[in-house]
Amino acid sequence: MKITSLFENKGKTVFSFEVFPPKKTSPIESVYGKLEEICALKPDFISVTYGAGGTGGHSRTCEIASKIKHGFGVESVAHLTCVNSSRADIDSTLEDFRENGIENILALRGDFVPGVEPKHDFRYASELCEYIAKKGGFDIAGACYPEGHVEAKDEVEDILNLKKKVDAGASHLISQLFFDNDSYYRFIERMRIAEIDVPVEAGIMPVTNKAQIERMVSLCGASLPSKFTKVMQRYENRPEALRDAGIAYAVEQIVDLIANGVDGIHLYTMNNPYVARRITEAVSNLL
Repeated sequence: MKITSLFENKGKTVFSFEVFPPKKTSPIESVYGKLEEICALKPDFISVTYGAGGTGGHSRTCEIASKIKHGFGVESVAHLTCVNSSRADIDSTLEDFRENGIENILALRGDFVPGVEPKHDFRYASELCEYIAKKGGFDIAGACYPEGHVEAKDEVEDILNLKKKVDAGASHLISQLFFDNDSYYRFIERMRIAEIDVPVEAGIMPVTNKAQIERMVSLCGASLPSKFTKVMQRYENRPEALRDAGIAYAVEQIVDLIANGVDGIHLYTMNNPYVARRITEAVSNLL
């Protein structure tokens, strides 16, 4: 099933998850128990990353995406990064995806890895989108950044780059995480002014520990509203309370987004079935 078709029902909010492969030092089967629990929640689809910094490798991404689709009965989207891939690498990966019945790809540039010289066949995600689109047969999603990509000089450049990505073949978008819904609404307004009209899923990450949020903010540059930081400060030394407060904050974000007509919610589960279940139970009647 092509993910684009999910957005054709205007009365429904698409609800999806993100998961990631285990570290290379761990057997791939080590995540299957958690994945089974997460898949049992029946999201519209689940995306599978390359792992932190693109270290998961396409073979693990492909295997997990295939397991989700064929083993657990949930449609999957495989992340594909290009900064460290040649055209031959991408061709090989696309062939593996085809052989495993994977029809949906989230096309990304990927992170630069310290000490690793990037390949130069693809400089930007827009170039990867165009390449996949010319190959045919895949539904292509792209990433977007409500507060602007950390490397963009300003919001105008960020939106122009996003338009290139959509024009190159991205049929829908998944946003980077954010904690201030107003930032997301302003971003959507900029998109529509630029005549970017594809569906956008809002990326929501429930914060379950302080180290997690500090790391994610350092990577993606998401701002932290005072309401959010007060929650972190109050409960930072009470792990279970912080987890539950983080879930509550995410639910509040999602309720507001759905009320304002968001196309979809993409939940960054961090492979945590408990968090995914709590949030799904809280919002399922609203979707």
